[in-house]
Amino acid sequence: MKRVALLLLFGLYCLSPFQNVEAKVYLVAVGISDYPGTTNDLRHPADDVRLVVSTYKAKSPGMVYIQLYNNKATSTNILSALQKVFSQATADDIVVLFISGHGYEGGFVAYDGLLAWSRLRAALSTCRSKHKMIFADTCFSGTFRSNKKQTVGSNQNKSNVMLFLSSRSNETSAESGSMKQGVFSAFLCNGLKGRADSNHDKVVTARELYNYVHTGVVRKTAGKQHPVMWGKFSNNMPVIRLK
Repeated sequence: MKRVALLLLFGLYCLSPFQNVEAKVYLVAVGISDYPGTTNDLRHPADDVRLVVSTYKAKSPGMVYIQLYNNKATSTNILSALQKVFSQATADDIVVLFISGHGYEGGFVAYDGLLAWSRLRAALSTCRSKHKMIFADTCFSGTFRSNKKQTVGSNQNKSNVMLFLSSRSNETSAESGSMKQGVFSAFLCNGLKGRADSNHDKVVTARELYNYVHTGVVRKTAGKQHPVMWGKFSNNMPVIRLK
């Protein structure tokens, strides 16, 4: 009887819906430092991409990702990468789009022209993941939000994507020579590495990340830059799980 009971318990455990199945990370990272010509180049977007990728890799060794730099970061390549990577994600996986480069009031300046925020949001809206997020380190990135009345944790954005944007719609986004990154990207990655984990539970949530990055960027830029977070998501949504 004891043997039968142990086998039954083992079977129940294997079928239990409460097993701790580790979420996988799916990442597309885009950075353009070298734009066509010589007048529009930036210093650190390519560095930002490398830092974001290495940060997630360290915490999620099985991560699936594509990184696009400079002349590879065309509108077609970006949208193709989103479909290729994010279509693999399941409901409990973490999906991340990171972008660093020039922005305009309607979107991102890809290597070959303008790429509207609406096209990026639409590309993520069909993904099955419940944990979708876009990090944008661009000038005027606050225009990415679709409704200015939304707030952190709002349920108004039906595309179910968390937007964490480096600046308000009327602000530029600073680069830092001492940090060798965009200021937003530097604090973002420090937060993802664990500095934002204020309750030390080994999970960085949306709210924790916002609090850490917003405070750091505003202080570093002397109040000239204010990161904003918008969309339909829980404040406790996991952004990264720490090992």
